[in-house]
Amino acid sequence: VQLQASGGGLVQAGGSLSLSCVVSGRTFSGTTTGWFRQAPGKEREFVGAIFRNGGNTLYSDSVKGRFTIARDNAKNTVYLQMNRLKPEDTAVYYCAASATIIYSELRRARGYGYWGQGTLVTVSS
Repeated sequence: VQLQASGGGLVQAGGSLSLSCVVSGRTFSGTTTGWFRQAPGKEREFVGAIFRNGGNTLYSDSVKGRFTIARDNAKNTVYLQMNRLKPEDTAVYYCAASATIIYSELRRARGYGYWGQGTLVTVSS
């Protein structure tokens, strides 16, 4: 399984940015995809995830109401739409995938067996 994340960049506070993660190498609909981020000097943290098959989503409290995860099964792509960005959203964003993770474990990075390379999001104040 390979993941390719893209879409990062520089944006002003209050602006929007959309990240993409292309997943290849397995049945896309049967794959759960999560987004994590890591700011300099901080631990990697859960941002959100979209569960396999049914597509239920889960978000961290820090991004709930501002970020939206969606997927396009025809393109094997998961999107992270980020609105009302804040300087504290600045981080390297990673997408991760798993075919076996259970819903209660979605927030845990160790539950995902496959990771993309990360894309940098910088939000200026």
